[in-house]
Amino acid sequence: MSGTLVWDWSTHPLTTSGVVNSLIERRILFVGGKGGVGKTTTAAALATVAAERGRSCLLVSTDPAHSLGDIFGQEIGDHETQLAPDLTALEIDPDHEATSHIETVKQQMKSFVHPRLYTEIDRQLNLATHAPGATEAALLERVAELMATAGVRYDLVIFDTAPSGHTVRLLSLPEVMSAWTDGLLKRRRQSDRFSAMLGHLGGARRSGDDLSQLDTAEDYKTGSVEERVNALLTARRRKFTAAREYLLDNSVSAFLLVLNADRLSILESQKVATTLSRFDISVSALVINRVLTSTISASGEFIDARRSQENQYLKQIDDIFCGLPRTIVPLQPHDVHGLEALRSIGAQLLKT
Repeated sequence: MSGTLVWDWSTHPLTTSGVVNSLIERRILFVGGKGGVGKTTTAAALATVAAERGRSCLLVSTDPAHSLGDIFGQEIGDHETQLAPDLTALEIDPDHEATSHIETVKQQMKSFVHPRLYTEIDRQLNLATHAPGATEAALLERVAELMATAGVRYDLVIFDTAPSGHTVRLLSLPEVMSAWTDGLLKRRRQSDRFSAMLGHLGGARRSGDDLSQLDTAEDYKTGSVEERVNALLTARRRKFTAAREYLLDNSVSAFLLVLNADRLSILESQKVATTLSRFDISVSALVINRVLTSTISASGEFIDARRSQENQYLKQIDDIFCGLPRTIVPLQPHDVHGLEALRSIGAQLLKT
């Protein structure tokens, strides 16, 4: 070893792997960060160890560039696949979710309209499949449904999330979509009151409003179509509101941020933590991955230069995230894949 200083995180009061132990005791854990920092490996390692501790765990990838199957050496795909006792994995296909979501909406809309309008509904909603936000909205609905399985079908659900910008939008959508649903329900109530006023003035309640789209002038019994529309919108609102409540409840959910000791990773992590705080969602802990720790005995001009730069970034992380518990995972000599390698990483993450 040369005389290059190696940053000693073990002496820092906030550097404790034990905090991660408490995170896997929650019902829901999001593992996020900049693309390429090792969040999939981190999520897979935590899921492996949690399952071996007897917690039934569902590991979910929401990143379009799925790599869970590669890490476990087994094809997973868009269906729940058991990898080991108490360990199940799922790779969500965002495009498939959008298509499936639109098909569901089509069927719901067709139950409200005259068959002559089915072709128009298909045309409009096929276009909606490619509308901005459609894929994320469908993905969020699937995530909200999976969050609801935590504590019911599974003890723990771990989400290996897409790169940070996607994650922020995913976590903020429940609030946005709840507001949108509230607006639709309010509009329906206003429409109902206006129809009632017309009825008192001698007019009949007529179909053909912007939600029913019926092309005949039939009268409807009070609460028929409106009741079904309201029930549909309210059910969606409850789903998103429940997801939002899970995210805000620190006893239920946690957000683990993975980063490397490099400039871009630190900047991205800082942005994520700041943005999440605007939605009252806090980062629970940090994992600094691929660190040249004192246990790595390599030396030489190149390694010494890397250590010197890394030490500066570690100090920067220490300053920026001084209020957050954090742990490190050393740079591994080999690629991480398979249960045995994941157990080793998990043990480093969870050691006290």
